[in-house]
Amino acid sequence: MLQTWVVAPTCLPHVLRRCPCGSPRSRPSGAFRVNAHHKLLDAWLLVLCDSCGRTAKLTVLERANVRSIPAALLDRLHANDVGLIAELLQDPAVRRRNRVALDWEGSWRLDTGDPAPSDADVLDVTVRFAARIPLRPARLIAEGCALSRADVGRLIEEGSLVSAVRLTGTVSDDFTFTLKR
Repeated sequence: MLQTWVVAPTCLPHVLRRCPCGSPRSRPSGAFRVNAHHKLLDAWLLVLCDSCGRTAKLTVLERANVRSIPAALLDRLHANDVGLIAELLQDPAVRRRNRVALDWEGSWRLDTGDPAPSDADVLDVTVRFAARIPLRPARLIAEGCALSRADVGRLIEEGSLVSAVRLTGTVSDDFTFTLKR
């Protein structure tokens, strides 16, 4: 039986960034700050500390010439577009420039569609990611098949659960697996 599961974000992830108050987590405020210096623009994504509420800025554009910025991007910055916030948080260059990481805990869901019939001998599943959310395949399989993680580990060792990707690591790209009952 062939199934497709989808891992979809439910909200914006937390930003792992140390605040002076000691809290390691911040959340996106949903706003950008754009500042003009004659013909140069700076743009920041504002994040708020989970503990004290202090505002911090994540650099999006730095001293960029106004003519080099696409008009659509500038409009999205001024409109505080949530879609743009999600895109920028997932952009590795933005995360690297600002030395931050993302915490996706509690910010995603697994849609398995119709449940597989219990009499199916072989279950072929394609897992699709709507966003680049790093997750352990064993965790997804345990949640999607209503198994414990220990059972998933046992199935992997027995060879009843196989995949082209390593099921004990972390993935954020689409993959498939086969479960033989």
